[in-house]
Amino acid sequence: MAQVPQTFFDALAVRTWCDLALRALGRAREEIDAINVYPVADGDTGTNLYLTVESAVAAVEAVFAGHAASMPTAGRPALADAARAMAHGALIGARGNSGTILAQLLRGMAQVLAADGETAHTDGRGLTLALRHAADSARQAVARPVEGTVLTVASAAADAATGAKGDCATVARAAYEGARAALAATPGQLAVLERAGVVDAGGRGLVAVLGALVETFTGEAPGVDPSGASGASGASSASGASGAGGHARVEHREVGRADDDGDGDGDGEQGGWADRDGDSDGDPEHGGDECADGASQEGGPAFEVIYLLEADDAAVARLRARLDALGDSLVVVGGDGLWNVHVHVDDAGAAVEAGVEAGRPYRIRITHFGLGDVHTTGAERPARERAQRAVVAVVPGEGLAGLYTEAGATTVLARPGEPPASGELVEAVRRAHAREVVLLPNDADLRHTAAAAAEQARTEGIRVALIPTRSAVQGIAALAVHEPDRRFDEDVVTMTSAAGATRYAEVVVAERQSWTMAGICQAGDVLGLIDGDVAVIGADVTVTAETVLDRMLAAGGELVTLVLGDEAPELVAEHLEARVRESYLAVDTVVYRGGRQGAVLLIGVE
Repeated sequence: MAQVPQTFFDALAVRTWCDLALRALGRAREEIDAINVYPVADGDTGTNLYLTVESAVAAVEAVFAGHAASMPTAGRPALADAARAMAHGALIGARGNSGTILAQLLRGMAQVLAADGETAHTDGRGLTLALRHAADSARQAVARPVEGTVLTVASAAADAATGAKGDCATVARAAYEGARAALAATPGQLAVLERAGVVDAGGRGLVAVLGALVETFTGEAPGVDPSGASGASGASSASGASGAGGHARVEHREVGRADDDGDGDGDGEQGGWADRDGDSDGDPEHGGDECADGASQEGGPAFEVIYLLEADDAAVARLRARLDALGDSLVVVGGDGLWNVHVHVDDAGAAVEAGVEAGRPYRIRITHFGLGDVHTTGAERPARERAQRAVVAVVPGEGLAGLYTEAGATTVLARPGEPPASGELVEAVRRAHAREVVLLPNDADLRHTAAAAAEQARTEGIRVALIPTRSAVQGIAALAVHEPDRRFDEDVVTMTSAAGATRYAEVVVAERQSWTMAGICQAGDVLGLIDGDVAVIGADVTVTAETVLDRMLAAGGELVTLVLGDEAPELVAEHLEARVRESYLAVDTVVYRGGRQGAVLLIGVE
């Protein structure tokens, strides 16, 4: 069914574009992963682009939902709010080299669309300015730009848009055609692409995103003829360059994917390294080809380091210089105090330390490219046998992530206010590399997200059981009774029973005045929630926590689990342990440090 076209670039157009871009990348994800040969062949460009846009979609939807709740009769949100949400969502969710660059492209567009006097930026001229600023800012974010990459495709799109005169549909179509032509030419600009017989994977993803922009303003996706060339394009189909849904082969050659672990997901895991969601533009050659930032690929750095960073502009400028000296493929995007940092280095610790000196790094992801893989030697790695069973769990803080990992689970970190998307959970299931997976969402609000991820994983031949855990303490109880040698159904039943027998509570600080089941709370009040509902409103964390614990133990219990957040008072655990010892015989207490987990304290009673 044809999409209803948008006339101007307003908030609804932002929403529509993000949704269509996500669908387009979903359709093209496997194809893009398969042609991923620059600068590191880890076969996940399409996946990383998809996850980046999925995060942008979630942020835009949150703006629409918030607007509807606060001003139900005031129409849709402002363009500036939607555009900034798109950029912020992409920034915090950016994955890999291409995902990070795409986040900067979206941010560059948002800076124009959200500028003062937004009316002047909603028409074709405004879209042209946005595309130009996006291409220029993305190029500036890369330490050593190289032609034949997504940067080239973005610049070509902006150039073509500049030459177009008309409404948003005309400009979008021109940008798309310019991007397609540039994509077809990328093998002639990078020898590694020509040898592999493919176009640039990141550029291919950007073409899909721009195809979605055309559909936003015309109501129809760009046509694709059987040869793979766009029906609206004058570009030659002899190159095999794709349109929004065409094939991206340059010639009929099979490309070696970085799916060396034999599981078909292109993640190339090896030796227990759990996080393979990093750079998306791999290069299987090692004979001195240049990386995305112009560095030599001879040997290649051993690690990819990615993190979000809270820092000021001056500190980031110093960080760029230091990381540029440490490694290659350096991309730093963002602004206004929040940045996404991506670099390939041999000394991962030094890259993280540089971030610590610059500001506050978090959501740190370190990927080891693996000894003997195509990145370091050009040799193929032996396939790794799938495990029979694994547990994948969403956890709210670094401390619990370590605890779950020690217990053998593959973890997905959920930062406060940043819940994981379904694609992120699917990637975690793939990383677990098992025939059977038990999925623990550990949050009632993630029920539908986890269900969608489980359904997707099942289509890939993985047997997935979703246990509806609503708190990390229920997940701890389930993991404690997990036995991988048991029959799958029996194991799931036992884990589900343990989780269901665990009552959960959390102690948080109210951010605003609101109505609750326990009465009206004010900003700064301490709230005690039992099984998801506010049961206690207090002024002191320790006193409120004790009241919550007494109410929970009034119904009985054998084990109390306390998970302390970074903001928990220093002696609260000792006080609660003493309370249990003195007042509840035969009840044991265990204490864990959860880190930055949102809640001041999590409590579980089994």
